[in-house]
Amino acid sequence: MTDAQQLPQDHDTYPTQRSRRSILWRTKVRLQFTGWLQYLITAVVAAAFLAVAGLGWLIGVWQPLLLWTPLGIGLILLVISILDVITVKWGLRPAESLPRRSDHPNAFDMMRARRSCHSFQKRDLTEHDRSELMRVAAACTDRDRLIGTSPIRFEYIRATRLAWTVEGAHEFLVAIAPRNYDRLALLDVGRSLQKVVLHATRTGVSTCWIGPGANQTRVVEHLGDRFDPSLDHVVCICALGYRSRFLPLFIRLIERVQNRRLPLASLFFADPNLRVPLAADTAPFAAFGRCYEVCQWSPSSYNAQTTRCVAVAESRNGTARVARLDFFATTTSRFYAPVAVGIWCANWETGCAELGIPGHFAVLPADAPGIRGYPDVPHYDVSWIADPKS
Repeated sequence: MTDAQQLPQDHDTYPTQRSRRSILWRTKVRLQFTGWLQYLITAVVAAAFLAVAGLGWLIGVWQPLLLWTPLGIGLILLVISILDVITVKWGLRPAESLPRRSDHPNAFDMMRARRSCHSFQKRDLTEHDRSELMRVAAACTDRDRLIGTSPIRFEYIRATRLAWTVEGAHEFLVAIAPRNYDRLALLDVGRSLQKVVLHATRTGVSTCWIGPGANQTRVVEHLGDRFDPSLDHVVCICALGYRSRFLPLFIRLIERVQNRRLPLASLFFADPNLRVPLAADTAPFAAFGRCYEVCQWSPSSYNAQTTRCVAVAESRNGTARVARLDFFATTTSRFYAPVAVGIWCANWETGCAELGIPGHFAVLPADAPGIRGYPDVPHYDVSWIADPKS
């Protein structure tokens, strides 16, 4: 969907019509998508410290506190801001080497090693890496591999300045779902694209999920005739490329803040009311080992961690076993919450495959045991059902 009148309804965090008409908002958006906002913020903070230093000089008292300390901080931030513009914004920096293909001993180490990349090298993906990722993208969106029945697809585009917190990104996968709202299609987008992201991690290609921060208008422009506004909806985009070690200070701080996760006791539960934390280190739940951890560290929009999981055990022949895990969204978000659930699903099944635990995803009816209807949230989305081992 690209009609400007549809965007506020289609993107959960999109600003209101009133705020989008304000001069302040338009200025902010212009700075974002011209790539100057992240540098301007550091420069403004530096100017604020220098202003305090100037005030301290005029006052003439408490010089170490009011003059020299803010002067030193302000000058350091100003120098960093200038260097960031030169090395990152203008790209005047030493050539960086091509990352090697990752060689993690198991899927869990690979999933934990994956980090969102916010600064990419100027070089293009190699033809081999690009072709391999596109083959994986096509395979992951095959209808036989989806949970839902609606088709989804990933389109490749080359463009710049599609998202303000991603420096140097110029190659993207665009996730497209049907125009008519289908929650399972959005879940499939999250699950399928995360599988592509995990494969990219193995090849040494860095990635960054971009949802609300994407410039939807420019994305659609670059898709051209591959996008039909009457049939298609752009859900999100994913930047692809090789990680650069040069990163603006402001984005470094954002990464520090976002590199935190809720404890497992706040994410996995033993009851459908999401009140009793799951004892993941006791039988029979301990059999899933690090599957809980890789879900805990799954990416989500603004790192909101809106997904929760309920483990359901049963007794068979006197032995307790995990029958299924039910995945819930804890927010009313119609788009990014189901995408986040899908990302969890991808990490969970990848972990189970590593452990040799068979299972499949299915949507259970509302009257199934443990699946109760809620007036709002949590919203039940899908279940992973354990298959009997052969």
